[in-house]
Amino acid sequence: MALYYEEYGDKNASLMVFLHGGGVSGWMWEGQIQYFTHYHCIVPNLPEHGTRGSDIPFSIRSSAIEIIELIEEKGEGKKVIVIGFSLGSQVLLQMLSMKRNLVDFAIINSALVRPFPYASKWIQPFVNLSLPLLKKRWFAKLQAKTLYVSERNFETYYKESSQIKSSTLSRVLEENMLFTMPEGFRWACGEILVTVGEKEKKVMKSSARDIVECNPNCKGVFIREMGHGVPLAMPDFFNSMVEEWITEGTIPKECREID
Repeated sequence: MALYYEEYGDKNASLMVFLHGGGVSGWMWEGQIQYFTHYHCIVPNLPEHGTRGSDIPFSIRSSAIEIIELIEEKGEGKKVIVIGFSLGSQVLLQMLSMKRNLVDFAIINSALVRPFPYASKWIQPFVNLSLPLLKKRWFAKLQAKTLYVSERNFETYYKESSQIKSSTLSRVLEENMLFTMPEGFRWACGEILVTVGEKEKKVMKSSARDIVECNPNCKGVFIREMGHGVPLAMPDFFNSMVEEWITEGTIPKECREID
């Protein structure tokens, strides 16, 4: 297995896999790991992410293949729950399109499926401009605030972001910003919860609607007064939302259903 991953919780329980967003790594799920101790939790680092991530070039499709293999190895005979955030949610969508019966419960948080026009033309100039800034502590502080990174995790975030390579950043941005809905997703089985922050950008909210409309197994919700990053910003709320939905099939009153 090329992916680096860590395991937590009860190895005899249902399998719960966490897929992190771009520019961070498995540490973003700290608040979930501490809560879901009654599940068998696996937290991979996507390729080229984190100080212990593999050096194989990142792509959404190849990451999906690797994680499918990991789930098939670790989750045989178990109920499987996969939770993705942002880039990790795009990987999850790709997984569901490739293996329709693999996952019993999928939680797709803030997944972009509407590609940005001409992104491939301005990504490299953007990387050339922003890469030196990523090494500046003051800039990392600003970025961390927008991503709801806590003071506790800031040093880890800063270390990882300041070490990212130009080629990696270009590749991750291109994969993220040119991603479209995988054709096979419409036939994915299992229960699928799609979430997006009420204060996220219009394209993110439109993407959430697209995902819900694509598959009849989807239920979509806006999380009130929330931007991009609910697992980090409100871990207690996020954890209870996930567990309530998995066990009861309901959503908290703080959420507004996507029509």
